[in-house]
Formats: sequence, structure tokens, C-alpha cells
Amino acid sequence: MTFQRLALIGCGLMGGSFALALRKAGGVQHITGFSASEKTRQRAVDLKVIDQACTSVAEAVQGADLVLLAVPVGAMHDSFAAMREALGPDALLMDVGSTKCDVVAAAQAALGERLNCFVPAHPIAGKEVAGIEHAEATLYQDRRTILTPLPQTGIHKMQAAHDVWTAVGSHVSAMTPEAHDATFAAVSHLPHMLAFAAVNALTAQPQGTAFLEMAGPGFRDFSRIAASDASVWRDILSANHAEVLLQVAHFRAALDQFETALLSGNTTALQQLIQQASDVRSGWTLQAGNACNNATED
Repeated sequence: MTFQRLALIGCGLMGGSFALALRKAGGVQHITGFSASEKTRQRAVDLKVIDQACTSVAEAVQGADLVLLAVPVGAMHDSFAAMREALGPDALLMDVGSTKCDVVAAAQAALGERLNCFVPAHPIAGKEVAGIEHAEATLYQDRRTILTPLPQTGIHKMQAAHDVWTAVGSHVSAMTPEAHDATFAAVSHLPHMLAFAAVNALTAQPQGTAFLEMAGPGFRDFSRIAASDASVWRDILSANHAEVLLQVAHFRAALDQFETALLSGNTTALQQLIQQASDVRSGWTLQAGNACNNATED
């Protein structure tokens, strides 16, 4: 499958890496790009990530048979609205958002009759640094990409989306938007929020700086994702707040069990709680396509 024209909306790490990967795979002839920052657009041209910088979403999308929307989830609605009139009826439109129900709702509100072009996608990939300068063609290699098709999604659009992500090296899965958001609230969104909270709790103490100086590999590994981009995770946690709050309740109940054991001096219960978690973690294996070493997306 070779596309004549890819329109990249959002020339950052995720979008830029997709463009480089698809070009390397021989899957696209020409790439247009739009970002709100003129400096970023020009940098994308200079780095040969895109062939043509455009000054609007509509200009970039005009004539494209493939469109990738790689903007923060909070900017999805305006981007959909801006491309609606320029989007061709046969174009394939995808996003890379980390939440799906809100993105789907934005598409339904803004795309009108072009909604059938859209196949929502979430590649589980990224880095601890953002920006077009860090884009690389191998970012999606051996990573998982999840598609969350809509009722309007035709089999040909779904197959095309599957083929595109496979071409850039991804292992492709499918689930509903609701299942996606529930799953990633548990395994990604809550863990990020806990890492943010743990680091804040540490540094808010009078001796926090001194404590931090003594931290070792355990703290390094636990807190890695606390280095994530603040604006990206603000949007993710806000967009998926209902599912995240549900996971907070589950976590609070589990934390209460530990607190009760400590307050009562019940070392037997404490060991059982630790052993339970240890057994689950020891028996867990990272599934093929889920490996990811980053703090931008997990």
C-alpha cells in the first residue's frame, strides 16, 4: 500500500516518527505538514520529515489520501473541525491520542459526513523527550498500536489502518473506545498519576531535597514516568477522568489494607499483601508489542 500524500497535523515526536517510518517503508510519495508554530513547521522541513510546510490544517489536508492527527487530545476537536471541508471522502484519517472516548466524541461532533474516514488509533510508543528533533523511523517498531473502530468504520478503512501501522512496524490490536479507556486508566494513566503524586509528596517535605539525594535504582525505576510532559498528561488525565477516578478508588482500597496492617502491627497480613503483589508481578510477562521505554506515552 502506497499513499500519494500524507498530511501530518502536528509535527512533533509522534507524528514526525510516523512520517519518517512510512517514508522509509516506501508507503508515501509526498508529505505535507502543519503545526501551530512556524518554527516547528520549518524545522520539520529542514529535517526532511515533511516535504511541504503548510500554514493551516485545511491546506495540509487538501488532496491527502492519508491524514495523521498527532496533536494533544485537547486540541482534537478544533483540528477535526478545521479539516472537515478539505478532507476527501476516500481519505484515511487516524489519530495517535492516548484516550479514545473523548477523541471519538470530538470526531462525531466535528467531522460530519467525513466521520466514516476516521479510524481512531493509539500507538503505545514514545520517548522521555518530545519534539520533532527526536523523531525517528524506528519509534513504532515492535510496539503495539490499538485501533478503536466506530460503527461507521468500513472494513476497507479498518484494513487500510491495520496495514499502515503494520508497515511502520507495529503489532496491531482492536478494541472498543470504552474498553481502551478503562484498560489504560488501569495500566497507564493511574500509574502516571501515582508517580507524579509520589514525587510531589517527597519534595513537599522539608527534607525532601535531602531524601532525593539518597534515592537509588528503586526510586529511579518507580519515578521514571513522572518525567512526562505536563501538558500531555494534563489532557490525558482530564479526558479520561471518570475511569482514572475509578482506578483511584481501587488503589485507595488496596492502600488502606497496607495502612491497616501497619497500624495494627499485623506483620502476617502485611507479608501476605506484599507476597500477593510479588506473585502477580513475578508471573507477569510483557506481551509482544507492548515493550516501551519512554515517559511521553506508556
